[in-house]
Amino acid sequence: MPLEAIAPRRLYRQVADQLRTLIDQGEYPVGGRLPTERELAEQLGVSRPTVREALIALEVEGRLRIRVGSGIYVVEPPAVPTAVDHAGEGPFEVLATREFLEAAVAAEAARRATPLEIAEIDEILARMQDAENPSEEAIVLDRAFHITLAGIAGNSVLVRIVGDLFDQRITPFFRQLASYFENRESWAAAHREHRAIRDRIAARDPDGAHAAMREHMRRSQERFSATFGEGGPAPSPPADRTRSRGPKQPAG
Repeated sequence: MPLEAIAPRRLYRQVADQLRTLIDQGEYPVGGRLPTERELAEQLGVSRPTVREALIALEVEGRLRIRVGSGIYVVEPPAVPTAVDHAGEGPFEVLATREFLEAAVAAEAARRATPLEIAEIDEILARMQDAENPSEEAIVLDRAFHITLAGIAGNSVLVRIVGDLFDQRITPFFRQLASYFENRESWAAAHREHRAIRDRIAARDPDGAHAAMREHMRRSQERFSATFGEGGPAPSPPADRTRSRGPKQPAG
């Protein structure tokens, strides 16, 4: 029998697999409520973003339903299982990577931007302000903003990487997470953050542009980390079976 390659499993996938097994074993029956994100994170010894990614993955699969202000409930699995690609990174890992990379992109844009390129950014921001939010149009314009900054750096590889990272947000996984937290107010806040980045680039302030982009990406992570507002006491976890094995790890 030939050997098969062993693919490393991301931490959120391990959490999702563990919860799915407990659901299949009846520890959390259909209609029952799971512990809160905070309680799961404590029991599993992982971060809340990791737990959130696992819960969203299971919701996309059709195994859970998150009811904001109420809790996380087990639902009857679909007759035909939903195919979910777990090969990629979780949303929070992508956002953290974007923070690191795009801050440097913004700084370089502040060094290189021409008046014509600033005008192009201004046109995108004006269209974003007029667009209905949230909407597909707004997402397209948001992507155009970040791609335009990468283009100013004059590096096609950067443009492709920034575009590929942004496109993670149009996957079912990321869309499901965004559906809970994106609204007119969050998009208005993001637009103000984009404007702050633009102003630092126009002022030819690399340090300021770097800081403004990092602030934007950090706030994006904060928006997606807002509590689901689970109410009431959570059920007791199954003894010894929800503990992760090994040391605590960061969000994966």
